Amino acid sequence: MALAPLFLALFPPFAAAFYLPGLAPVNFCEDSSKFDCKSSIEVFVNRLDSVESVLPYEYTAFDFCQAPGEKRPSENLGQVLFGERIEPSPYKFTYKKEEACKPVCTKEYDLKKPEDRQKLDFLKKSMLLNYQHHWIVDNMPVTWCYEVEDNQWFCNPGFPIGCFITKDGHPKDACVISSEFHEHNTFYIFNHMDIRIVYHIVENEAPSARLVAAKIKPKSFKHTDPEKPDCSGPPMDISNDMTDGKIKIVYTYSVSFEENKEIRWASRWDYILESMPHTHIQWFSIMNSLVIVLFLSGMVAMIMLRTLHKDIARYNQMDSTEDAQEEFGWKLVHGDIFRPPRKGMLLSVFLGSGTQILIMTFVTLFFACLGFLSPANRGALMTCAVVLWVLLGTPAGYVAARFYKSFGGEKWKTNVLLTAFLCPGIVFADFFIMNLILWGEGSSAAIPFGTLVAVLALWFCISVPLTFIGAYFGFKKNAIEHPVRTNQIPRQIPEQSFYTKPLPGIVMGGILPFGCIFIQLFFILNSIWSHQMYYMFGFLFLVFIILVITCSEATILLCYFHLCAEDYHWQWRSFLTSGFTAVYFLIYAVHYFFSKLQITGTASTILYFGYTMIMVLIFFLFTGTIGFFACFWFVTKIYSVVKVD
Repeated sequence: MALAPLFLALFPPFAAAFYLPGLAPVNFCEDSSKFDCKSSIEVFVNRLDSVESVLPYEYTAFDFCQAPGEKRPSENLGQVLFGERIEPSPYKFTYKKEEACKPVCTKEYDLKKPEDRQKLDFLKKSMLLNYQHHWIVDNMPVTWCYEVEDNQWFCNPGFPIGCFITKDGHPKDACVISSEFHEHNTFYIFNHMDIRIVYHIVENEAPSARLVAAKIKPKSFKHTDPEKPDCSGPPMDISNDMTDGKIKIVYTYSVSFEENKEIRWASRWDYILESMPHTHIQWFSIMNSLVIVLFLSGMVAMIMLRTLHKDIARYNQMDSTEDAQEEFGWKLVHGDIFRPPRKGMLLSVFLGSGTQILIMTFVTLFFACLGFLSPANRGALMTCAVVLWVLLGTPAGYVAARFYKSFGGEKWKTNVLLTAFLCPGIVFADFFIMNLILWGEGSSAAIPFGTLVAVLALWFCISVPLTFIGAYFGFKKNAIEHPVRTNQIPRQIPEQSFYTKPLPGIVMGGILPFGCIFIQLFFILNSIWSHQMYYMFGFLFLVFIILVITCSEATILLCYFHLCAEDYHWQWRSFLTSGFTAVYFLIYAVHYFFSKLQITGTASTILYFGYTMIMVLIFFLFTGTIGFFACFWFVTKIYSVVKVD
């Protein structure tokens, strides 16, 4: 039974009735006084964002219809860190009460007034960059569905503010949907919303119903009578050449209801997810990664079962010193294999932070596979990751202390302080600089000062003490016992060929792990920067396991080749070999920025690369720690069976 959620996450078609986001369904009916249900349907508005800019903005930053005085829903830590700003809206519906062209508000702009001109210019700039609304009904995104290639329908959990016709008559973005948008150098604002709410009658609880979809069609009308709009006539145009006069925009909506007997509440996200990134590409990525894993596993098995088995058997059968002198390769460096590395303090700190990230990633993905961190539970993924990182300070301190002590280090105070502050401090400093830029741009992604203080409190008051506790137990225990003694005088390393030198080995070591993840990486970057919904955590968990295996096996192979060349400096090299995958990650992120994204502006570019550097550092610590642990196990294993006089 424990594998059932993973199976359902991996095979969405079989998961039609599986929904475990920790949320309870809400029943709706026409008369809420007689039944245990609601009759009013509230619409909430989220931040507005664009694929052409990294800067999201709150709904209240725009001059749209507002709902003053209404209570704002509470947000969790993950939503605040991701910059989600959910607000109440003036759009209110009553269950099964249809409305046609109902006015919401009217906005007037006098171009002679600087404040009105500023508001209108901000609207124009947002339409030019294709900023999109994100509305929420009953915790469901309001979707804009339209036809794409091959008669396929794509349902976007957002819809545009408006669109623009260039000076040469070229329609940009959503202006292609209608031939009525044809005036050159003109903006068209979508001031009317056709909303269709789909519901399903609850079995054995009629007339109660549950909402299973909310779809919208943005339209543009130049209403002649603001008091009695009829939603007809030409579209609402705003000429870019207009410098004087007044502009009046009337916002309206129509709402209709439709019963659907097929869709159940538990599978109401399916129509959105089915139009998201394609599953067959994910399976291709998984199969590609599995081929790499099988190849590496075969290589490691050949070394462990054939080469090492024969070497160890022959080595242990030798009786004379002369025979020992004739031996070569990894057997000759047994007296130096566990010699403490240079910069052992820094390596132990990296290992402690990497262990913290490794456990956090595993547990977060496991909960995501169970459905608790689904897209329906907004902000849960980031909240879970941050809380886990804070609580995992103890294993970070313990691992750093244990390895630092085994490296012969004595500055335990410096070690525990660096473990608690070095890597988290670099991440926080980068994050704080990015936040200053967001503050300066007035973006909703800027973290409020109170939240920054709360994050610092979690770090200093919980994570740091737990790191000290882990370090205390790590230093209290005896140093790690090695299977062979270390000689007092270091052995001279012979001249190395090009392929066994450190740098070429490190560069080659990151290629195979990156080859296992780069397709999955594309979808993750799409979800972050192109505002697509990511939900295939089953695939991601599988790729995570494949990445761990690939990093381990690639590092073990290269470690064995270097030991055969009598080079015993394996500690840093094992960490950097798999950690170099992060460099390929960075190169791919640069390629993704220039080839896939349409981001413009200096601030957006700085933000993209600033946040990318945080991801690269975390990925470097994560993969490097995997490689070191794998190599440490391998070295300890093979030298534990060698007889040494």
